[in-house]
Amino acid sequence: MFYRSGFPLDSQWGVWREIIMASENGNVGIGTTTTGTHKLAVEGSIGAREVKVQATGWADFVFKKEYNLPTLGEVEKHIAEKGHLENIPSEEEVLKSGINLGEMNAKLLQKIEEMTLYMITQNKQIIDLQQRLEKVEVHTR
Repeated sequence: MFYRSGFPLDSQWGVWREIIMASENGNVGIGTTTTGTHKLAVEGSIGAREVKVQATGWADFVFKKEYNLPTLGEVEKHIAEKGHLENIPSEEEVLKSGINLGEMNAKLLQKIEEMTLYMITQNKQIIDLQQRLEKVEVHTR
């Protein structure tokens, strides 16, 4: 059973515009009575100045020495085989099940941190190559 709150569209006929519905178990629906497993379900978009997600973990483990950063070859192979980055849901999964914002932000941060490590390594290689090239140019003059 849902408890309904709204405003009358036609008070003569008892027609109401339903806005918020609350179930006996405390789940709330805005524009819907189908809340599924959610405490709050909204049919339509949500506008907000800020949304705070209480994260259960974060991706800084990427910067720890024991983290096994995959090689770019391994990343390329996974993309070729699966069509998406490792540990990131596929389009099919997202369309079927949606995403958890906190979890997805942590996964995206992990990928950003991994890319940062790749760029640092590549920058060191570029500097090394530049120094070698300068030595070769000095010897050929």
